[in-house]
Amino acid sequence: MTPRHLTPENAHDSIGETFVSDWIVVDQDRISAFGRITEDPDPHHMDPVYAAEHSPWGGTISYGFLTMSLMTPMMYQIYRYRMDGGREDGYPASYGFEGVRFVAPVPSGSRIRGHFTVKDVTWRKPGQLLITFACRVEIEGGDRPALVGEWLSLWLTPGEGA
Repeated sequence: MTPRHLTPENAHDSIGETFVSDWIVVDQDRISAFGRITEDPDPHHMDPVYAAEHSPWGGTISYGFLTMSLMTPMMYQIYRYRMDGGREDGYPASYGFEGVRFVAPVPSGSRIRGHFTVKDVTWRKPGQLLITFACRVEIEGGDRPALVGEWLSLWLTPGEGA
């Protein structure tokens, strides 16, 4: 059976449905690259030796905003949107977040995946379908999610949605 993906055509019928992404590895190379790019040298994220000795987590952890940013490739899976080819019927754009909470730390080397439940679907204006998702980022083997919140996504129709 082919997994179901979210489309503008099935979005209204998907209210209440949860879509789950594939796993993404959050390793030290990814964490350190994020720290360099964002100019945040916090040793709880960047320095495994320091973190092993001084952090309450016994090692380095992902930046909360790294975890949050990885929701983008997760969402592309839900929409079956490819950056190398896109889709002819439009593309997703982030419209914002509501009530985001970083619930549990993501230890370096963990795998995470997103659970996106469609809460609401409305036409914001012609060419802009606003989809509200309840989001939860799961840590493999974890008791609590890494992140919870609501994500507002716009599906933009070419030539109409900008």
